[in-house]
Amino acid sequence: TQDNGSHGGPSRTDNRHGIRNQDWYKTLGADGHQSATEPGNPNIIYAETQQGGMHRVDLKTGEQVFIQPQAPEGGGHERFNWDAPIVVSPHNPATLYFASQRVWRSDNRGDSWTAISSDLTRNEERITLPIMGKQQSWDNPWDVAAMSVYNSITSLSQSPLEEGLIYAGTDDGIIQVTEDGGKNWRKMMVERLPGVPARAFVNDIKADLHDANTVYIALDHHKSGDFQPYLFKSNDRGKTWKSIKGNSKAGIPDRTLVWRVVQDHVKSDLLFAGTEHGIYVTTNGGQHWEKLKGAPTISFRDLAIQKRENDLVGASFGRGFYVLDDYSPMREVTNENLKEEATLFSTRKAWRYVPRNIAAVAGADGYAADNPPFGAVFTYNLSKDYKTKKGERKKKEKELTKAGKEIPFQGWDALEAERRQGKPTIWLTVKDASGDVVRKIKAPAKKGMNRIAWDLRYASTNPIRPGRSGGGNRFRRGGALAPPGTYSVSLSKEVEGTVSPLAGPMEFEVVPLRKGTLEGISPTEYVAFSKEYSATSTLLSATGNALNENMEKVDAMMVALERANIEPGELNKELYDLKQQLYTLQEMLNGNQTKSEIGERNAPTINSRLRVVRRGLSTTYGPTPLHQESLDIAKKELAIISEQVEEVSLKTIPALEKNLQQVGAPYIHGQAIPRRN
Repeated sequence: TQDNGSHGGPSRTDNRHGIRNQDWYKTLGADGHQSATEPGNPNIIYAETQQGGMHRVDLKTGEQVFIQPQAPEGGGHERFNWDAPIVVSPHNPATLYFASQRVWRSDNRGDSWTAISSDLTRNEERITLPIMGKQQSWDNPWDVAAMSVYNSITSLSQSPLEEGLIYAGTDDGIIQVTEDGGKNWRKMMVERLPGVPARAFVNDIKADLHDANTVYIALDHHKSGDFQPYLFKSNDRGKTWKSIKGNSKAGIPDRTLVWRVVQDHVKSDLLFAGTEHGIYVTTNGGQHWEKLKGAPTISFRDLAIQKRENDLVGASFGRGFYVLDDYSPMREVTNENLKEEATLFSTRKAWRYVPRNIAAVAGADGYAADNPPFGAVFTYNLSKDYKTKKGERKKKEKELTKAGKEIPFQGWDALEAERRQGKPTIWLTVKDASGDVVRKIKAPAKKGMNRIAWDLRYASTNPIRPGRSGGGNRFRRGGALAPPGTYSVSLSKEVEGTVSPLAGPMEFEVVPLRKGTLEGISPTEYVAFSKEYSATSTLLSATGNALNENMEKVDAMMVALERANIEPGELNKELYDLKQQLYTLQEMLNGNQTKSEIGERNAPTINSRLRVVRRGLSTTYGPTPLHQESLDIAKKELAIISEQVEEVSLKTIPALEKNLQQVGAPYIHGQAIPRRN
């Protein structure tokens, strides 16, 4: 960012609101530049201002210690690039490498420095270099104070496999290599690389993570009007190079600058390239590249991999900050499994916790980016789309329209068959270690790579109303949290009611994110309590539903009696008394309605006690004896009410309906179909 400093922030939070503006913090002022963290000690970071003004920042205290290497006595100006490269050694977290026109090393986190090279650039007087084809007059309007210097080192990389092997790239077209920690340097001009201009800018240089002899380099020459991608690989420590940008059919396209290249720490042939027009990925070492469709087509100037989480991080040029959560399934991608009908990829550990609430904020602080999906995230690939009859017809009609041909009428039977056909469905079935089904997840039946998350909950046991969506409430849309442990997931398809297996099972782990301050009940007890609550809740729903239906039936019977051709009499009294009985049962379930109308408090009801019970299931700590006591009381009271409602439903109302039919009352919807004479 320009004039907005360098920043830090989380890639996810443990709250339900997401990643808010206020979760981010400024690490250093001036323009935004390269930053680095100390492995194993995230409270120590390194950030810089323009032209190498490096600071060590202690995030605990917020202090910024200026640690830029200084020219020795009698030395000239140190030419630090506008965005000078910082390397924290993979061999010792206290060792740093930094670069001006030479490479500097510190073994005490920047408290002191030693130059391990001489000038590794062309070391030119830039005023003498041609501009617009010729050297310009001193009287021209020169202004270089706020510009990047020239003849400086732009990229550094130390081999994680061999401590003394270090690479340096410059802004004036030079690659330098040392194999003995800086005692000797071997120079190579980038013009020796196939098709590379003489002064191409070294955007990035990366030592291979798996082979000490291999190194990658990205260059660009856009300041001279050349926007071609230059991406190379060397298998002999920079002595010879070959292009790995791919071919015209499956490569990084022409006029697509390459800014960064990063390598997967597990699979050596899995590489990512940050370019001027998005992010590209190769799974075969650069033979073929594919554009990551989830990333926007914008300039990605930097890429990094968070190794513990297998996250790919992309920083764009002024357009935002992006994270591809858990790219590890790409390690398993092969030409063979992409041709299979379906492939189910490995899933990383799923963190088990309850997302917390935070205080509301105002203004820009309230903006929040989405968190990664909660729970276990499943990645699968489908090699084809599953078309419906309607989809196939529309596809053919589109082709006919494009060809200028008539579209034939399919016939009424064919169109009716389309209407009756259900959509193809993909199912992900989660089972526990005992092989019992925990959850079925409905997923997209879409060709290509797909992702969907399981929220670590059992299926909802809320009642389902015909004609409405399938249950759920504001408090808890799913069932209880599944306990930590080993689970498996399998992939299947459903086409016209027939279910067929596709892939799996694949095992994964559900693990607690953190341990609470106090010890709660065991996961096994939590699940058992949840089942007890669900059974009680189901009985309450069934009882309440039956009670409401009975009240509607009594009201309908009163209308039917009114229309019957008999004098008012005993039936009127029976219906009135029954309605009063139903009012009493409703009050036992839900409280006094008259009090509720004005907000007056009711004595505890079955519903209110079960609301308390639900609160016991809202945390990983689990229900306490208080919640168990509330559940026991609710079960005892509900048993009495449900028995009375069942008596009304099965005996009292059918007897009254029969009496009404005998006196010629009109038919009531819901009654049995009248017998024919």
